[in-house]
Amino acid sequence: MKNLLALSLKTVQGELYVLDQTLLPHQQNWVHCTTVAQMVTLIQRLQLRGAPAIGIGASLLLAYRATQGDSREQLLQAAEILRAARPTAVNLMNNLDSMIQALRQADFTDAAVACAEALFAEDVALCQNMAEHGAALVQPNERLLTHCNTGGLATAGVGTALGVINLAQQQGKTIQLWVDETRPLLQGGRLTAWECQQLGIPYQLICDNMAGMLMARGEVDRIFVGADRIAANGDFANKVGTYSLAVLAHYHKVPFYVVAPHTTIDLSCPNGSAIPIEQRAAEEVRGVSGAFGQTLWAPEQAPVFNPAFDVTPASLVTGWVLDTGVYNQQQIADGVLEHIVSH
Repeated sequence: MKNLLALSLKTVQGELYVLDQTLLPHQQNWVHCTTVAQMVTLIQRLQLRGAPAIGIGASLLLAYRATQGDSREQLLQAAEILRAARPTAVNLMNNLDSMIQALRQADFTDAAVACAEALFAEDVALCQNMAEHGAALVQPNERLLTHCNTGGLATAGVGTALGVINLAQQQGKTIQLWVDETRPLLQGGRLTAWECQQLGIPYQLICDNMAGMLMARGEVDRIFVGADRIAANGDFANKVGTYSLAVLAHYHKVPFYVVAPHTTIDLSCPNGSAIPIEQRAAEEVRGVSGAFGQTLWAPEQAPVFNPAFDVTPASLVTGWVLDTGVYNQQQIADGVLEHIVSH
């Protein structure tokens, strides 16, 4: 396997390493990942997160296991175990489907390695295309807002929504970015803020419930978010809190864009109600944990509702920024997503 390097994934002399995102921004610890069970744990604990990165990490792990002599049957079984690791992110399913096709070939070891390397390279290219299409929307001196983490930590390339924002900054548009902290796991406060500092993007961190006030004051010009799955009608699932932003943006007439590769489209979901929504552990809401340890602020047995994602209807979206271009509501209604996937 080639030496590959992304912000959260790397292969070195055939070995796979994952950057533990739960320890960011204060510790950078690379975990040597060798087993399927270990990869499932990394994904479920959000040590590896971001829909594209999850799919690529799982694919690289299968390729690694193939080089270690696992049989075709073992690898196919491993693919199904990995598929169940996170139910909402469709990139994981799409990438594993590609890996399964490779594993059915005569020389499945070489085919699996080639497929995983191709998926990595494809995501780098998709990210760059999205960045170019999305950055063209941004005007000089705009104040942008984003939610969760959609940068290089979540992909193999420059990211989705944050990739757009970074390119706009590189183009000299002098943007200012509002970063939602993104409750309950603070991916904005921990990860996006860290990436912005690395990239030199001017930003200010805000609590999620401050976004509406900023829009009312006219201090948000455009919103870019990512997606974990886009239904055939344009509805999409993203980190919980995205729907609230979309409603606020609609009320305040702020343009609202979702940025995602075509690999995030799932035509088997006719609309957002068909997207499975992962429910996560109550401990994530009762308190907080990280490199600093764990803090509990709610009663130990407080009942908790903790969906990882919510669904934003297509009617609230200004535009879909994909690697193939930017699409409006009429184009989505006319079935452009089906055309993109079929080609």
